[in-house]
Amino acid sequence: MNPSKHCFLALFILLTFATPSGAGENPVLPETLRQFIATALQNNPALAEAENHIKVLKQVPPQAGSLDDPILRFELMNMPVDTFDFGQEPMTQKKITVSQNFPFPGKLGLRSDITFKDVSVAENDLDELKLQIAREVKQAYFELAFILASTEITEKNKSLLEQFVTIAASKYTVGKGIQQDVLKAQVELSKLLDELIRLEKLKQSEQARLNSLMDRLPQSPLSISPQMSKLPFHRDIETLQTMAETHRPILNKLKVLIDKYGLSRQLAEREYYPNFNVGFGYGQREDGPLVDRPDFFSAFVGINIPLWHDTKQSKKVAEESYKVEVVRETYRKVKNDVYLRIKQILDQEAEVAQLITLIKTGIIPQAEQSLEVALADYQVGRVDFLTLLDNQITLFKWEIKYHRELSDYNKAIAELENMVGTELTQ
Repeated sequence: MNPSKHCFLALFILLTFATPSGAGENPVLPETLRQFIATALQNNPALAEAENHIKVLKQVPPQAGSLDDPILRFELMNMPVDTFDFGQEPMTQKKITVSQNFPFPGKLGLRSDITFKDVSVAENDLDELKLQIAREVKQAYFELAFILASTEITEKNKSLLEQFVTIAASKYTVGKGIQQDVLKAQVELSKLLDELIRLEKLKQSEQARLNSLMDRLPQSPLSISPQMSKLPFHRDIETLQTMAETHRPILNKLKVLIDKYGLSRQLAEREYYPNFNVGFGYGQREDGPLVDRPDFFSAFVGINIPLWHDTKQSKKVAEESYKVEVVRETYRKVKNDVYLRIKQILDQEAEVAQLITLIKTGIIPQAEQSLEVALADYQVGRVDFLTLLDNQITLFKWEIKYHRELSDYNKAIAELENMVGTELTQ
């Protein structure tokens, strides 16, 4: 190989595989990601469905807090069946009655309050769904960024391997190389071509997933930079646990359910007290041949008697009490699960953060240096072609590994934000 080819090859390797000095230095969350999240939260049909469900539930409290419709009744009383004469008998009346049911004081207010809790439960479900969609958008975005970065690195390696194939073939042609070098380089080149096909399929799949979250056609084009920044994060576990207990919608939902079933228990206890039925009637009588007959006025009050309270009201009170206990235990379980997942993500975050730093500041520079040394030795014949190729493949794998870990780190932070219920990288 002549010196000009050596110089070209060295320059090509250094330009192709040097890690960009600015990668990972900008701590700001990419604006395009924020736009994707905003679009998904605005357009996702699941959110529209949940919002409409809340509108439905908001119509219930006024109904639950309202009285039943009054009852208007018309009667014919004491009609003689022999003549059907309204004036024959003094007690014959045409009567109109109106009655109204009144629950015992406090029952209507409790029924209304219970349905307001249903609205609050649905609102927390909506907030939980928003967190889930935002997390899925972030994870799809960071996975796409990794795929694009991997594609870019693989394309550069493909170009370099094509140069390697040309060099190996040239040396073999003039009798200074062996055919095995040519074949090995061609095999590695074919592997990269296969990897590019795989990456393209993955890109199409992730783009479709991200488009679906934003209610777009799955084939809609997306513009995403392959450059990823390591999201800034400095929070201790106690702070994150406190944030989760305050902000996580699923925990707030369970708190609301505890309150709801507490109100339901109060309502069940009120069912020991009677409801009232109040009514008024007016009876019109026909005058007789020799006498004027005055009309009648009547009024009544009725109550229900909780005679079967041992098998009805008492059981309802017990039912609602058990519901409170069930949800309390569910809250404890879910909170423990959230705390555990926070701990697991923090452990993963610490491990991956160290690995990212090690790869970026240690392994990749060492691999680049090793490749440069191998290239220099290859130029003077101290190492063979396969050694040079092996060093190039090693650098390629570590660059891919760096972007893989960076993507996984950012996805872990996205999941952590979902766990605590609020953004951590503002």
